Amino acid sequence: MLSALGDAVHVLPVANALKRAWPECRITWVIQPLPHQLVEDHPAIDDFVVFHRRPGMAGLRAFLELRRQMAGRHFDLLIGLQVYFKAGVITALVSADVKLGFDRARARDAQWLFTNRRIPARGQRHVQDQYFEFLQYLGVDPQPLTWDLGLSQQERTAQTTFFNELDRPACAVVLGTSKLEKNWSADGYARVLEQVESEHGLRPVIIGGPSPVERRIADQVLSATGANVVDALGDDLRKLVWILDGSALLISPDTGPLHISRALGTPVVGLYGYTNPKRSGPYGAFEDLIVDGYAEYPGEQYPVTSTYRDGMERITVDGVLQKVSLAMQRYVKR
Repeated sequence: MLSALGDAVHVLPVANALKRAWPECRITWVIQPLPHQLVEDHPAIDDFVVFHRRPGMAGLRAFLELRRQMAGRHFDLLIGLQVYFKAGVITALVSADVKLGFDRARARDAQWLFTNRRIPARGQRHVQDQYFEFLQYLGVDPQPLTWDLGLSQQERTAQTTFFNELDRPACAVVLGTSKLEKNWSADGYARVLEQVESEHGLRPVIIGGPSPVERRIADQVLSATGANVVDALGDDLRKLVWILDGSALLISPDTGPLHISRALGTPVVGLYGYTNPKRSGPYGAFEDLIVDGYAEYPGEQYPVTSTYRDGMERITVDGVLQKVSLAMQRYVKR
């Protein structure tokens, strides 16, 4: 599993279950730099091979470098959780007795050509459940469900200092993702953050990465809102983790921090209009806090699919505030 932060979070219960079932097994994770920052000290992972994906000829050199790192290494089992061509090429480069991947129907970019065993076809399910199908194929129990995204003592100290400087509990907010179709309106966030502060007594804290898209939306929100907002955008992924860990609530579209928040147990109001929340919502918790713009009409009983919809415009300020109020009633400790 190479790239997406949310998918990297979904890998952790798989790795934990494998270690519980086979305590002496050695797990190596082929991963890209950003998610590596998230999980590099995870107790279930023995070794990381960091794949630096680049465009053009530099990309070819990245594959050659990975092949060099893998020279002389052989694995009993390779689990191919990512279904794109670059992951298929890496699967081909790694020496393993068993290369276990998705069934042909769910493997994209002909990724099934690179595996020699495939889990049975079961159709679309939540991404986490699809990963658990690999465990079930191997006879490994995925329960109890654990992520173990723990903080170091240094991170705990930085977290304490950060939150001691706030005058009230924090509501973390993610404003933008790399997929523009997932993003909600800056004006909508501006109004929501005012109510988060004035009605619910929380301090809005903008979190996320350093991308130009996130910076632009953050600047728009900051100029449009009357709320007193803490701007914590930056490139320190572990800081984002400890902010989420210490926050009372998160408001976010479908992106990596939403799934990190779920793993940490921090309640999350999820804004869904582009991706299907039944497939990519917070797993097994906080489904009642989803603002469902994916549904084309209230109460639509749509199936679990990987189909995208243009539904973020169906999300309203009132709809988000209703879920914030519900979160405060059910989950947030005063």
